[in-house]
Amino acid sequence: MELDALAKNENKKVQNLIIRGIRDIINHKNLEPGDKLPSERMLSEKFEVSRSNVREAIHKLEFYGLLKPKPQSGTFVANIGIVALNGMIDDILRLDEPDFKSLVETRILFELKTSKLAALRRTDEDLKQMKMALEAYKEKIENGEDAMQEDLLFHLAIAKASGNSTMNTFMLMITPEIITNFEKYHVCDKNLAIRGITEHEEIYNAILNQDSKLAKQKMKEHFRALYQYCYNI
Repeated sequence: MELDALAKNENKKVQNLIIRGIRDIINHKNLEPGDKLPSERMLSEKFEVSRSNVREAIHKLEFYGLLKPKPQSGTFVANIGIVALNGMIDDILRLDEPDFKSLVETRILFELKTSKLAALRRTDEDLKQMKMALEAYKEKIENGEDAMQEDLLFHLAIAKASGNSTMNTFMLMITPEIITNFEKYHVCDKNLAIRGITEHEEIYNAILNQDSKLAKQKMKEHFRALYQYCYNI
């Protein structure tokens, strides 16, 4: 775990170095929105890092909307002003790794909304995916097995059913960190897991019946114990 943390920290340092370098190129060359960045190979040689490191840094800036990829053409500066671009890059460089409490708070905020939207927008296919995840979760719990991944698959199915691609993407992004932290803090209490079967079924039934208010309420009740646990660690 310690080696993993060191490697992760080192990778972040390299990524930030490349992001600063890209910002400097944009500023020093007075690149305008729509102008093309140097190729990955050229950036790799300039910063003396691997092309995979450059690619990761570019993908991060693309995610935040600062760069725009064009297939077969390259990477271009997004259509925002240089002052805003510099300010956003400064904010990105200051970003810290999310702590467990932040992840829990973010997850709860998102899932209260996704459950409500899912009740309004779910399709038959969405219900099928939720039901499959719910049954897989129930089977593992009843067999005394860890069902954390099945639990998260159920919640991801709800996020997808919300019909909001941005919320779904954010849920997919934070899920690996949630799994890591649940294992680290031993969150998966047996009694909570057993109670989770009933709570999942109540959430599913509310979504099935398209009762958005009840779906949100049942999701809130489902997270109450996790929220309390989070603030006692």
